[in-house]
This record gives sequence, C-alpha cells and structure tokens, in this order.
Amino acid sequence: MTTTENSTSGSQRSVPRPVFTDAEAGAREFPDSSSNARRYNYYTPAKRKQTLYEDTTVEVQPDPRHYLSQGWIYGFANGEGGYPLHWTKLKAWGVDEPEPQRGVGTGGLPVKNWPAHGWHEFRDPNEEWEQSLYRYNANVVRQLTQNIDNARTAKAFELWNPNWIRFVERNVGAWMHIEHILGLYVFASNERSAPTNMHNTALAANSTRKIRFAQDLALYNLTLSEEIDGFDGTAHLDAWDNAPEWQGARRLTEALTAVQDDWGEAIFATNCVFEPLVGELFRSNLVMQSAAQNGDYVTPTVMGAGEYDYAQRDLRWTIACFAPLNQDREFAEHNRSLMSGWLRTYVPQALEAARQMQPMWSQSDSKPPTFEDSLDRAKNRFAGICSDLGLDVPEELKQ
Repeated sequence: MTTTENSTSGSQRSVPRPVFTDAEAGAREFPDSSSNARRYNYYTPAKRKQTLYEDTTVEVQPDPRHYLSQGWIYGFANGEGGYPLHWTKLKAWGVDEPEPQRGVGTGGLPVKNWPAHGWHEFRDPNEEWEQSLYRYNANVVRQLTQNIDNARTAKAFELWNPNWIRFVERNVGAWMHIEHILGLYVFASNERSAPTNMHNTALAANSTRKIRFAQDLALYNLTLSEEIDGFDGTAHLDAWDNAPEWQGARRLTEALTAVQDDWGEAIFATNCVFEPLVGELFRSNLVMQSAAQNGDYVTPTVMGAGEYDYAQRDLRWTIACFAPLNQDREFAEHNRSLMSGWLRTYVPQALEAARQMQPMWSQSDSKPPTFEDSLDRAKNRFAGICSDLGLDVPEELKQ
C-alpha cells in the first residue's frame, strides 16, 4: 500500500448528509396551525375573547342569509325552507330585508347587512352547550341523591308532621306534572322553531332542566313511598285531576302548550309570567317556607334545585333574549306593543291560578307566611322582571 493509498484510506468516507426540506410531518409551520390562530372569524365575540360556548354555538346553524350559498338544503311540504322567521311575531332588525337570491352560479351574492341580523346578536349569559349542560344536570342529581340518602340514614322522614305528609304527597307530587308538561310540550316542542342556533340551544337547555326537575320529583315521590308508612304515592294524580286548588294552574299550563305558531309568545308567557306569579309562588313562598316548621329539611333541597334552575338560569337567558328586542333599532315599538299585549293576556290568568291555590296555605300544621303576603312577594318579583325587560307593569297586576 502506497502512502497515497494510506492517506486515502484514513480519510472520512463520502456519505450523503441529511438535508431537512420541511416536508416531513409536523415540520412545516402553517399560518393557521398555531393555537393562537385557531379562532373562528365568521362571528364577532360578545367580549374581547371568543369563548368555547361561542365557538360551539354561535351561527353554527347553516342559513342562506349568511353562509349557505346554494340555498336551503331542506324544506317543508309548503315550500318553506329551514327556519322561517315568521314562526314568531317578534321582529329583529333586518327581518324585512329580502332574502338573498342564493344559488349555483350566483357567487353567493354577498350583501352588506344580512336580513334579520338582529336575531344573531343574542348570547346566552349561561353559556350553555352540550358539555356544560350535561355537567350541570349531573351535579344537581348527584347532590340531591346524597341529600336524600343522608336523610334516609338519619331517619329524618320520621320527623314529619302527619298533615305535612298529606301535603307533600298531593301537592309537591302535583307540581311534577307542571314541570313535565312545560319541559316537554313548551320548551322542547318550540326548540326547533327559534331562528338561530343560539336560541335553539338555550331552549333545549331550559327543556332539559324542566324534565330533569320533573324526574327529580318523581323519584323523590317513590323514595317517600318506601320510607314513610302510609305515604300515598298516587295521591298527586287525584290532586292534579280533581282538586279545585290545582285547576287554575292546570288550565294555564295546558294553555301554554296550545299557543299557536309563535315560539316567542309561548316562552315569554311561561318564563316571564307563569313562573314568577305561579311557579315561584308555590315553590319558594309556600313549600320552601313551610317545610322546616313541619319537620321536613329534605323537600326544600329538592324543590330548591328547581327554584335555582329558574332564578339563576332560565330567567337569565329569557331576559337576555327578549329585553334587547324592546330596544331594537327598527322594531322596538312593534315588539314592546306585542309583549305588552301578551302581558295583558296571561297576567290575569296567572293571578286567577294563583288565587285558586290559596287553600294550600292552610293545609299543614305549621303555617307559612299568609297567602296575601306570599302573593305580594310574587307580584313584586314579577314587577322587577317587567322592569328588566323594559316593559311597563300591566294594570292587571292590581287584581
């Protein structure tokens, strides 16, 4: 071997070196690949930052007035497509603007102001969407189950006064019918009629809370039938069907399910009139005020869960939905006049139903505050709701 050969053999071999071309998986940085860029840009958030509720709910529903460039992909037998805006008499700004003539080859015909854009300004202050809804209801049921199990262990049901047992089996059980009817036949049946996905989701959440509360009362009724000797778990059926004190509330509840062709009227009448003047009157001003004095510390926890549903969630989204319509840039006067008419229609019926419930205030051994005091509290509560909605308190409230 020559010297040249030795030097050659001692040198490093010529091996192709790796060259990174950014073609390998995960190497390339795209404009929208970072977490900061993962933001939807087809809507304007209510606050500075977008929320998960908005990302999963706001304007998700396809609509040819917005993004469905080839028109509705489904319709009804009468030729209407999608979500007709005339399913309520309420109006939001832009509702009278003609729907863009979308279709193949039109280029989408972009317009400056979308028809009925005002409906899309609604945001649910509860920020309800699927995961938060399931989590909330699961937590409520878990807490109620623990409370009732603890009461069983402590033999708390043995402390109840005899007349209170009769009161609960008839009247607390009867309220289960109202929650079931409103949840299924007012909120669930109108959920499809609302004009945006934000409204649809809020209605669905309201419906599930009502139905869950009805089931809470049904399961509670079964528990009491097992724990209390002589507790009649079917007495609520006779009370609902025949007791005079329940017939006004039953009549109004069934009337709310019969509202024709107006989801706005049905929801407004239920959450803004029936609930404060009848619902809170019974749940808070009667049952929850009377229970402890009759040895019952369990029923208020069950009834209180439904009361919290309404006061802290159902009423919040309802005011956020209807109050802006009374300041609408085009239809404020129309909406205010319409809602005032609904008040004149339903307030007398609610007050009649409330007054027919008066005998229940004397059915237990230890009495709650007087019926008139309880009704005055309900009226004051209702007057505050009217103020939040920007409506005048109707003269019918003086009845």
